Amino acid sequence: MELKISDEVRALCPGAALGVLFYRAEVSESPQALLDKFDDAQRALGERYTLETIADIPHISSTRDAYRALGKSPHEYRNAAEAMLRRIVKGSGLYRINNVVDVNNLISVSSGYSIGSYDVSDLSGAVTLHRAQEGSHYDGIGKESVNIGRLPVLYDALGPFGNPSSDSRRAMIRPGRRDVMSVVYSFDGDAGLREWLPQFAALLGKYSGASEPDIKYIL
Repeated sequence: MELKISDEVRALCPGAALGVLFYRAEVSESPQALLDKFDDAQRALGERYTLETIADIPHISSTRDAYRALGKSPHEYRNAAEAMLRRIVKGSGLYRINNVVDVNNLISVSSGYSIGSYDVSDLSGAVTLHRAQEGSHYDGIGKESVNIGRLPVLYDALGPFGNPSSDSRRAMIRPGRRDVMSVVYSFDGDAGLREWLPQFAALLGKYSGASEPDIKYIL
């Protein structure tokens, strides 16, 4: 699958980069070992950060800056990593979804990167990170309509399906044997991606049976 970043996003967000994993996984309820690992991480992160310091985490800060550059308020539309960490600090915790999404979220809150995982069978053609036009919407996961205008959004031949704040229902990860594309959204280059993607791949292999995910860096 071809992936690229649009010229407009590159011009407005020079640090834009994507870290991408392609793999086949057995999607199911998370094993207790993964849930325990996630709970330990949430406790540690809840002690480490406050609501005031979350926005200063480097990868979260760069995503907020990218939203501003694209014309979107990072206060009204928080990126997923920031939103999840705020829930953790408030003591609300995070929902448990399935083994792939839970690994996704564990890496996200640990690194500060927003991450989306998508069912490849629901995608068509090349994928490009665009700035969505003002007034654009799609049906979100757990939400009837998500305002994606001026957000950095992944598009395929069928239209928009994912962004760093909230993904669409179209390509959401459901139980079963699935071919998955996980995208790590970066707006401060690829150095951190090269540190975190191997860790992401290792956890997917351990907890979802994904064997040797194909790793790509889109600059």
